[in-house]
Amino acid sequence: MQLTDNTIFITGATSGIGRALAEAFHRLGNQVIIAGRRRQLLDAVTAANPGMAGLELDITDPASIATAAERLVAEFPALNVLVNNAGIMPFDDPSNPLDDAVSQAILDTNLLGPIRMTSALIEHLKAQPRATIINNTSVLAYLPLAGNAVYSASKAALHSYTLSQRFMLRDTSVRVQEIAPPWVDTDLIRKSGDPRAMPLDAFITETMEKLAGDDPEIVVDAITAIRDNPGAGEHRLVNDFNAAMIANPIPV
Repeated sequence: MQLTDNTIFITGATSGIGRALAEAFHRLGNQVIIAGRRRQLLDAVTAANPGMAGLELDITDPASIATAAERLVAEFPALNVLVNNAGIMPFDDPSNPLDDAVSQAILDTNLLGPIRMTSALIEHLKAQPRATIINNTSVLAYLPLAGNAVYSASKAALHSYTLSQRFMLRDTSVRVQEIAPPWVDTDLIRKSGDPRAMPLDAFITETMEKLAGDDPEIVVDAITAIRDNPGAGEHRLVNDFNAAMIANPIPV
């Protein structure tokens, strides 16, 4: 994607990867709008980054998404980049009964949130001369962590959705990129300084460098081997499969 001259909306951007991405784009001179549930946190981030704007949003609430989309289109008509970053990562154990409310919250936030947010803005984005959708998944989309089973599944589902979305938007002005972070030392679970976690600043630096290209998927070098596990030809496989299905649709 082009890293400058954008109007960028980032969900879940008051801390962690979301805030760091917002500040990286802001430093490049882009108009950045951050979203989060708590006005106090939005105000703190925007105060630290003059020119950045904040928008209250509950990504689990379809009505809140609709209201946010209406405001974005009205107040920021040049909006051309959507970063679906909001996510939660509770622990669970699929060998035991799961708390259904927690599982539903994970899916509402991590999967349905990006789907709904994109749906609310897609016609606006398609009307732009150039636009980008960035979905933030996880290395756990390819290598699930058993103690975060529902989270891992939600990210695998978002990865699958992203592949379909990219294909269906192939003839439009909208490009779709996916960021698949490794374990990054943020407060998604608990910022700990664990040496196995990638430092946030190093992750952002490498991610921004790779976003500047045309790669459909942004994977830092440290997890390339894990990402290759399902096969590096996955994108071509998905595109060829869908093209064949369009050429020879299933009879209904």
